[in-house]
Amino acid sequence: MTILVTGGAGFIGVNFVHDWLAVSDEPVVNLDVLTYAGNPDSFASLRGDGRHIFVKGDICDRELVDRLLAEHRPRAIVHFAAESHVDRSIHGPGEFMRTNVTGTFTLLEAARAYWGALEGAEREGFRFHHVSTDEVYGSLTADAAPFTETHPYEPNSPYSASKAASDHLVRAWHHTYGLPVTTSNCSNNYGPYHFPEKLIPLIIVNALAGKPLPIYGDGRQVRDWLYVKDHCAAIRVVLERGRVGETYNVGGWNEKPNIDIVNTVCALLDELRPDAAGPYSRLITYVADRPGHDRRYAIDARKIERELGWRPAETFETGIRKTVQWYLDNQAWVSNVQTGAYREWVERNYVAR
Repeated sequence: MTILVTGGAGFIGVNFVHDWLAVSDEPVVNLDVLTYAGNPDSFASLRGDGRHIFVKGDICDRELVDRLLAEHRPRAIVHFAAESHVDRSIHGPGEFMRTNVTGTFTLLEAARAYWGALEGAEREGFRFHHVSTDEVYGSLTADAAPFTETHPYEPNSPYSASKAASDHLVRAWHHTYGLPVTTSNCSNNYGPYHFPEKLIPLIIVNALAGKPLPIYGDGRQVRDWLYVKDHCAAIRVVLERGRVGETYNVGGWNEKPNIDIVNTVCALLDELRPDAAGPYSRLITYVADRPGHDRRYAIDARKIERELGWRPAETFETGIRKTVQWYLDNQAWVSNVQTGAYREWVERNYVAR
């Protein structure tokens, strides 16, 4: 028995691979094209582990995907691969359409052909799990009820529009062709191996370097924060006993404004790695808001708890402490991902504001 994971060198994917192999002997074929956010150093501890089969390749390469399915005969595909940064999608939406829409279409067609040739228990047990985001639902007002699985789609950025398109493709391939799919829409993840373009790792990295901590607008945008290892556990549960054709919202029950997140990270760094120059919060710098910035996301995760028994194990307080400590303990990993291209991106997206 084997599973195929796409995008397994990215943030959530790499955590999923590590967690999967920590609790299971079932091998993982890990397909990742290794863009700027895919880091082979994240698999250093798996070198020599025969259960982890890494393949550098593109999900848009149908011939490659067909070959991997034929060679490894996975019982499931877990589809993480995606361009996922809203700011990058604003600057260059084309790659988001290619990876998130065309890539998902390519995988679905390959999976349909593969599944269609299976027989008996192999055919009955096969699953295609699609990992998506709460951003497809749009923005909530301060007093609105959290997103449920039946909330209308109202994507507001090129990124969320591309993910919404991929969700619709997955749904259509199930209803039209019978492909046995499940989908999960998650809230903002945080934790180890997070590329430092996103809020929490960016704040940690900049604070330790004594650089400004850029906060969009007034910093009062609200997000629901989910520790990445809780998300991985939720996906395992959906794979194990989720209903075919169903969508499950996965959230952390942690709605917090961005500025509160930043202040929490600063306080933890003051405790764990104090700076002689003073509190890290002195570095907070407000910058011009990004275009079309959604004001609030919130996930109603009662369905997955009610049907599958999953609930996050970490509170925000326990998860964020583990996250900050991981970055303090893994400075070599951080340094290796901060290439010249990364520095140019930060300059273009934040300093220019």
